[in-house]
Amino acid sequence: MSFNINLSWSPTDKPVTELQNFCRDHQITFGSGQQIQGSSAPEYKGSDDKVNPEESLLAALASCHMLTFLTIAHLKRLPILSYQDNAYAELGKNSKGQIFISKIVLKPHVEFATVVNEDVLKKMHEKSHNNCFIANSLSNETAFEIKY
Repeated sequence: MSFNINLSWSPTDKPVTELQNFCRDHQITFGSGQQIQGSSAPEYKGSDDKVNPEESLLAALASCHMLTFLTIAHLKRLPILSYQDNAYAELGKNSKGQIFISKIVLKPHVEFATVVNEDVLKKMHEKSHNNCFIANSLSNETAFEIKY
C-alpha cells in the first residue's frame, strides 16, 4: 500500500535569492483530490491562516489514534456517540540538538452509548496508540501523553 500527495510552491514575485525573504505559502493536493493551503508556522515567517507541517503531523497522529480507537470500540461492540480531541504538540531539541516535535498530548473526549469503566478506556487508548501507524512512525524521543 502506498500514498501520495502533490506539493506545489512557486515564488510570488520573483525567484528566491539567498539574501531576500521569500513566501512560504504552498498548496498540497492529496491523492483523494482534496487541497489545502500550507505555509510554515508564523514563528518561522509563515502565514498564520494556513496549515503548517507541525499542525499537519499533529492532525495525522490524532486522526490515526481516533480511527484506531473507533475500530477497537467497534470490535468490542461499544457504540460511540462522539469523539473529540483537543491535541497539542511542542517543539524541543533531540539528542542530536536538532529541533523536533518533542511532545504530543492527545486529549480525547469519548462519549459512549453505554458505561465504560476507566480501566477499559485506558487499555483502549493504549492499544490505539500502539497500533497507530503514525505513532509508530515517529521518533522514540517524542514523548506521548493521552489525557482523557
